[in-house]
Amino acid sequence: MPDWPALRSLMPSNVRIGTAVDGRVLATDARYRAVLGRDFNAATAENAMKWSQLQPTPGTYVWQVSDDLVAFAEENGLAMYGHTLVWHSSVPSWVSESWSAEELGELLRQHVTAVVSRYRGKIWAWDVVNEVLDEDGSLRDTIWLRKLGPDYIADAFRWAHAADPDARLFINDYGTEGRTRKADGLLRLVSKLRASGVPIHGVGFQSHLQWDKAPVEVAGNLRRFADRGLSVAITELDVRIQLPVTPERLARQAMLYEQMLAACLAVSTCESFTLWGFTDARSWIPYNYPGYGAACLFDSEMKPKLAHSALVDALREDRTGAPGG
Repeated sequence: MPDWPALRSLMPSNVRIGTAVDGRVLATDARYRAVLGRDFNAATAENAMKWSQLQPTPGTYVWQVSDDLVAFAEENGLAMYGHTLVWHSSVPSWVSESWSAEELGELLRQHVTAVVSRYRGKIWAWDVVNEVLDEDGSLRDTIWLRKLGPDYIADAFRWAHAADPDARLFINDYGTEGRTRKADGLLRLVSKLRASGVPIHGVGFQSHLQWDKAPVEVAGNLRRFADRGLSVAITELDVRIQLPVTPERLARQAMLYEQMLAACLAVSTCESFTLWGFTDARSWIPYNYPGYGAACLFDSEMKPKLAHSALVDALREDRTGAPGG
């Protein structure tokens, strides 16, 4: 067994510590499974529950990878976070914008209902809509906005709630963890949705960070959402380092991880703190940010890095009531 402190054993009981999980690696890598089950008490499907993965051809769902992930979570005491029901980047290739608004709206309703219903009672929260905003805080131009208008967002939440009334329903986006124009737009959007009676329970802040660029006023930003009666969650945290890796960059990375955890713990409605993958061996960063890497808590050999130690130290301080928690 690994000899480092398990993060899940140190987290406050009201905050889950989670990670995105690669379902295919889960099925083949025993060491990956061991660290996942030991360090975390929550899991998010990295890709397995995205629409394009679940329904690559019309009329047929492929559930095996997502089913296996949910089963692993149940067997190992991990709360399952569903990701994601509506996202412009995971629309199956067979869906055509030439179809009528009525056809597309019904297709979207059927998809949301089918997925949430299948995992009813097994998934504690869903990212219902993902990345619906542009950088200026306005609604992103997507197939759903063009064809269905802005009401598709409210509709998706209502459909998800009808399919599983007990699931927590989140809106999720990037570039909103600090005080930005996009965060301002997100606050306006969720406030409007809530005022209209839409069953939106929380906001997910992705938090894909760079080692030398700290977001501004994270705790204060999260708190203004909490003040509106919303739960908040750090949903996709990673901190990419410009290569080559150096001790200074690892130290800066560790500081950012700790600062994000501290911000979550400082806000009473923060329900979960989730990493976007936990090992550099399986990180999405090198493929999407050329020249960057080493973004996770564990290195490519599955050994904990300085960032892991920083989280352990912060959680121990929080438990004892010492400053800095």
